[in-house]
Amino acid sequence: MNLPESYIPILIQAGVAVAFVAVSLLGAHFLGPQQKKGNSVKNQSWECGVPVEGNARTPFSIKYFLTAVLFVLFDIEIVFFYPYAVNFREFGFEGFFAVLTFVAIFFVAFFYVWKRGALDWDK
Repeated sequence: MNLPESYIPILIQAGVAVAFVAVSLLGAHFLGPQQKKGNSVKNQSWECGVPVEGNARTPFSIKYFLTAVLFVLFDIEIVFFYPYAVNFREFGFEGFFAVLTFVAIFFVAFFYVWKRGALDWDK
């Protein structure tokens, strides 16, 4: 097998990564604590000493997931400002107007979400 010499460090790094994952998983399995099978009191879930109420499979309100998605959406927006902040002089007026357009689109999205009631926590 003839590989270019530039691939050898990449293959070594990939091999070390795969070996680390395998050793970690096998080590955790064989060296970690072994739990006994069954439904003993010791294996039950406890949260701050309070007895468990209900089933863990109870569905959450959609507001929780909507809030998480909106947070990620508007948080990722900030990531795209970093290249502009670092290179704003090189971008000139074209870059400035591109960023204004980007911000305007997100303001439209924000007002849409606001008008649809996604930010009303009481409902």
